[in-house]
Amino acid sequence: MASLIVTNGKREGDYYPLGRRTNVVGRDEALPIQILDNMVSRKHLQIRFDPSVDKYYAYDMKSRNGVYVNNRKIEGETALKDGDVILIGLTSLLFTDKDFTDKESALLHYKKVGERMRVTTYGPREFDQTPVGPGETGHPVERR
Repeated sequence: MASLIVTNGKREGDYYPLGRRTNVVGRDEALPIQILDNMVSRKHLQIRFDPSVDKYYAYDMKSRNGVYVNNRKIEGETALKDGDVILIGLTSLLFTDKDFTDKESALLHYKKVGERMRVTTYGPREFDQTPVGPGETGHPVERR
């Protein structure tokens, strides 16, 4: 069964098994997956399981700030795969399709993929990321 692990934000470390159903994620206290983040809409993200193809899909529920999967804003439904990083507001969620018996084993998995999480840039960038040449330090310079 797939799950979400909060990897950044007020609920960092929280673990949510998704089951084979549709889940709604947002700020609304009535939701089973509540995210305490003022940049998150009351009903921000839907994660739906499609049994015909045995996959999970993310869908932006017309949120104010959008949904990003692996740093790309999604339009319509987007298929999720193990290790995808979902950003809503300022909160990052790790999607995993692994089965966990409890929260502790889920967190151990999160720690194992932690190196990947540390190098992920959160949120959109407001300029063209195409390097235009080396800067003074030898690192690529990005166009603004």
